[in-house]
Amino acid sequence: MVVTDNLQTPQEKVPFDLPAYLQQRQSQVEAALDRALPVTYPEKIYEAMRYSLLAGGKRLRPILCLATCELTGGTAEMATPTACAVEMIHTMSLIHDDLPAMDNDDYRRGRLTNHKVYGEDIAILAGDGLLAYAFEYVAARTENVPAQQVLQVISRLGRAVGAAGLVGGQVVDLESEGKADVSIDTLNFIHNHKTAALLEACVVCGAILAGAPEADLQRLTRYAQNIGLAFQIVDDILDITATQEELGKTAGKDLQAQKATYPSIWGLEESQRQAQQLIQAAIAELDSFGERALPLQAIAKFITSRTH
Repeated sequence: MVVTDNLQTPQEKVPFDLPAYLQQRQSQVEAALDRALPVTYPEKIYEAMRYSLLAGGKRLRPILCLATCELTGGTAEMATPTACAVEMIHTMSLIHDDLPAMDNDDYRRGRLTNHKVYGEDIAILAGDGLLAYAFEYVAARTENVPAQQVLQVISRLGRAVGAAGLVGGQVVDLESEGKADVSIDTLNFIHNHKTAALLEACVVCGAILAGAPEADLQRLTRYAQNIGLAFQIVDDILDITATQEELGKTAGKDLQAQKATYPSIWGLEESQRQAQQLIQAAIAELDSFGERALPLQAIAKFITSRTH
């Protein structure tokens, strides 16, 4: 995908190579995650944590954190501990989400889920270990950032993952399974909390680390909320249209679990239209940043064009 800055004349357009950018950033994130979590005694729990943390994936959340920090005047180095932490938190949510008591899935990122390899007991503890270590890692490893800003990041991450965020969204999601009368407001609540809250934290925390002014934080918050909801709409579409090989996890799970989804309420065509509208609104929030925002613009467009 090549994205250009529409503010320039055709002769002056600067191409942005998103695949190359993502590949470079993914390599940086993979290396940082590998360094962040070495194996020590008791080896079993560290191996279980690493099994899921290093299982690949798009790494969009840490990449968004790094990109936003750079956009607002910071460096990738100052944001790397937080970028690793958000991926640890995200991985925890996947391990727990796949458990039999939750979404009960056997595959994630193209291989067996954590509990299928290590058992449910170790999988629960691996998720717990990653969640706790994420906050430790931000606090202990962030350098060249004022302590007050690091504290803000820790607070934001805590809110995004707790009952006011991911956990709350998951609870309403579980309560809504099998119900035929789930409203669009309830569905939006679920995914604004279960999916978009952590994506928002990734973006906003990157800007907080860089010391961005409040006006920029507000713009980036709206950008992140829009791409977060669009991300979930596309996930719902792909659950219907993609294969297990493309998704890296079981396809058709939402239908089997009788979950309310955006396509089940709107249909596929309207769901795609709504996702596109959210992406356009997200990109509009970046206008004031000029071409510095090309990575975030391109990532937003990638969200609706992805196949897994």
